[in-house]
Amino acid sequence: MNRCSPALSRAVTRVTDAALGPHQTAVIRIGFSLTWLLFLLREFPHRQELYGPDGPWSWDLADQLVAVNGAFTPLLWSDGQVWFEAVYALAVLWSLLLLLGWRTRTMSVLFMVGVLALQNRSVFMGDGGDNVLHLMSIYLVFTRCGRVWSLDARRARRAAGERARGEWPRDRVGPLLWGVLGLLLLLVTLAGRMDGDRFIPALLWAVWLTQALWWLTGRRAGTGQPRILLDVVANVVHNGALLVIMAEACLIYATAGWYKVQGSRWQDGTAVYYPLHLEYFSPWPALADLLSASGTMVMLVTYGTVAVQVAFPFTLFNRRVKNVLLALMITEHAVIAVVLGLPFFSLAMIAADAVFLPTAFLRRLGNLAARARGRLRPRGTPLPRPRPPADRPAGKEPVETAPAPGGAPRPHT
Repeated sequence: MNRCSPALSRAVTRVTDAALGPHQTAVIRIGFSLTWLLFLLREFPHRQELYGPDGPWSWDLADQLVAVNGAFTPLLWSDGQVWFEAVYALAVLWSLLLLLGWRTRTMSVLFMVGVLALQNRSVFMGDGGDNVLHLMSIYLVFTRCGRVWSLDARRARRAAGERARGEWPRDRVGPLLWGVLGLLLLLVTLAGRMDGDRFIPALLWAVWLTQALWWLTGRRAGTGQPRILLDVVANVVHNGALLVIMAEACLIYATAGWYKVQGSRWQDGTAVYYPLHLEYFSPWPALADLLSASGTMVMLVTYGTVAVQVAFPFTLFNRRVKNVLLALMITEHAVIAVVLGLPFFSLAMIAADAVFLPTAFLRRLGNLAARARGRLRPRGTPLPRPRPPADRPAGKEPVETAPAPGGAPRPHT
């Protein structure tokens, strides 16, 4: 018992002291918001057929289905064309802002609303990638996904610098955004638009109230203890959500692999051959013919796919083997994106796989991106040095002394 106590104490401290995996959650945020953004832009000319009032899955059919399953979708609050265009445009905007990491706590909630609004409106228009995006958009709400590689992180660094200089930065955008969204949420609730499944409305209200409590403890609390407590709770929720995301990814691969094992085509090694010759999944027929020309290659790819998917959850305890299989799965999804013409499904799965990427690799990748951005940024002309005053000889620099009471440091010549 005495040996277990220190280990348990270290585990509790690790879970409560910090939000684990900040780089991994940032990649998940960027990956899924980019996937949804590119999908919405790609399908913009076909938005009416997919989610519009005049699509094959009509507004009346969608309304009947939602009345049965209680799914949350603001698109069914009105059958007008203007409302549909506004929701679609807002979904694009929220995806872009979450990608940039601007007000990530609020944008993660609005991103979830945009995903649910469109996908629940036409549930039969999606595929496996849409299901992953649907789940991950909900999980992202519980994560602190803007700690790195975001506009929020840059604003936090600037605020820390201002506090170090004795200044008190004021945030006017956050309270204004909170007030406007709270008013809209109240009006929608009073109008009875939140009927149905209670999970999403309860989540929206919980996040809104939590943001209010966070702001009040930062502004009104006499000591820092309430904010520390809230920070611990936020870390625990974040780490729990990160664990759920990892478990979800493992479950996807485990179920896919074990279902493949039961298929006769996967058992005889010919399963990969058939989708390569389906017209719907053959954007490059010549490339598909080239890949399927060798029966040995088809058999190796078929068996290798099953082996990697079944084995991956069991390799998480060995870092080197896990990294090798992770690279193989990411390569597999990249090939699927090109050969089978499923780019958004592949992007969603690669974003889910990113939760297992090593932190050192992600940091090196971030450093490379920062250096590349620095090379592309135009260099400004250096400013000329100020001339010395007329009463001080040139070449004699001022010496800093202690600051005057209530003032800035004064040069002493």
